[in-house]
Parts: sequence; structure tokens; C-alpha cells
Amino acid sequence: MGKQKIGWIGTGIMGKSMCSHVIDAGYEAFVFNRTKSKADELVAKGAVWCKSAAEVASKADIVFTIVGYPKDVRQVYFGDEGCFAADVKGKVFIDMTTTEPTLTQEIFKRARILGADALDAPVSGGDRGAREATLSIMAGGDRDAFEKVLPILNVMGKSVIYEGKAGAGQHTKMANQIVIAGTMAGVSEAMVYASSAGLDIGTMLKTIGGGAAGCWTLANLAPRVEKGDFKPGFMIDHFVKDMRIAISEAQNMGLRLPALELVCSEYEDLQSKGLGKLGTQALVKEIGGSDVH
Repeated sequence: MGKQKIGWIGTGIMGKSMCSHVIDAGYEAFVFNRTKSKADELVAKGAVWCKSAAEVASKADIVFTIVGYPKDVRQVYFGDEGCFAADVKGKVFIDMTTTEPTLTQEIFKRARILGADALDAPVSGGDRGAREATLSIMAGGDRDAFEKVLPILNVMGKSVIYEGKAGAGQHTKMANQIVIAGTMAGVSEAMVYASSAGLDIGTMLKTIGGGAAGCWTLANLAPRVEKGDFKPGFMIDHFVKDMRIAISEAQNMGLRLPALELVCSEYEDLQSKGLGKLGTQALVKEIGGSDVH
């Protein structure tokens, strides 16, 4: 441990905590973020600042990326100063952004041409999972490359599972987001209903959380709503991006996902009201206003 040099591109809400765990585990880290100040804490812990994704790729053996949108992923890998502008032979790239499976497969193919490996390894667990290193990580790509980086992935997550060929990690994340969308709607409606019925929200949550309704969203996000805390553990803008990808992928497979489409439209309405930077728990505002207590 500590011999492999780790690259980290994207030090936002999730990436900063995840990279911090890697540094704590004894790995030398090279970091880049579009907003340099967001990497200051990592640099203070010993990470080496790089001026571009290409510089990170040139110095590290294993490079992790976790950025915002598919266009950001494309820029990080294929841009003039992106990872693939460097000599990447023998290196492994792990994109942990939730992005389009087709883009993931494009990255995989280009990496292979350049003599490198690429994995898609999106995560679930939000800001808390990133801070506490309890993320669920779902990986796609070459099995041998996955085994090579597994010890590092285990530093960040408690559930790290190989899903299959390139793109399989992203498809698994889409399934994850479909479940979360429906669950978030159910939890939000339950809280609005309980508030309107005059129930004590905390007591209600404790009660139904001990039965069949118990789930991660109920345990982690419902208490934030009760406290009026709508800060993002996972931002609405990013969730809408994920849902739109899932809807598009489903259409490509000849499927229609009506529940997901409905929830997506509710979140898009929140975006239209300028609330896209809030956390996904703010769906309650769309269903019943903010008066849930």
C-alpha cells in the first residue's frame, strides 16, 4: 500500500471525502478540480495539485474521476487537456460519475486503444456515505482491472460489486436511481400526509421505519426534511440529469418507465422555480410546500 500513485479529478461534495479516505489509507495523490479552492483541504493533507486532468494522468498510475455531467466527463477524458492527452499506457481510469453508459463504453474503447484500462464505477450513498466510507460502488469493465483497483475501492465503500462489461456499472446505477426516485416520492408524500393529519413527524418516522417501509431514504433524508434542512447531500440538478439518462436508456431499449417520468417532471418543476441546487429531499416542497413539521 502506498506504492501506487493515485490521481483524483473532481473534488466536490462527494469527491473530496472519497479522495481524503484514499490519502488517509497511505496513497500518494495528485488532484485537479476546475475550482482550485475546492481541493485546498486535500492539498493540506498532502495531495499534490495539478494544473490539468492531463497532468494528473501523466503522474498517477490509477486515476479516479467524479465530476458533474456527461459533458464534463467528456471534457475530462477527451478534451485538449484531458486525461487521454497524456501518455496513459498501463494506467487504469475509474470514472465514478453517474453518466451515460454509451459514453462509458466510448471511454473504455479509447483507453484500450491507448494501452490503458477504464472502469465505470458510479456510487450510491450520498454525501454521508462519502464521508463515512460506506458507499455502494457498482463497477463495469474488465474484470482484471477491477481486481487491480479493488483494494482502493474498498477504502471508499462498504459494498463494492463487479457488475459486468463496460457500461454495466452505469446501467446498475440507473436501476438504483429508478428505485430512489420512487422511494423519494413515497417518503415525501407520506410526510406531507402525516403532517396534514396532525401526526408527530418524528414519531411517525420511527414507527414506519421499523417495518416494511424502512429504507435508506426514510432513515437519512426524512429527518433532514423534519428539521427543514434542504442542503444538498445529492443535488436536484444532478438527480434530474440521472433520471433523464435512465429515461433515455429505457426508450432505447423499447421501455417506458411512467413512475420515473412522473417523478422527474416533479423535480424539473422545482428546477424551473430555481430550486435545482437544493438536495433531493426538497421534493416535499413540490408535493406539499415546505410546511412539514
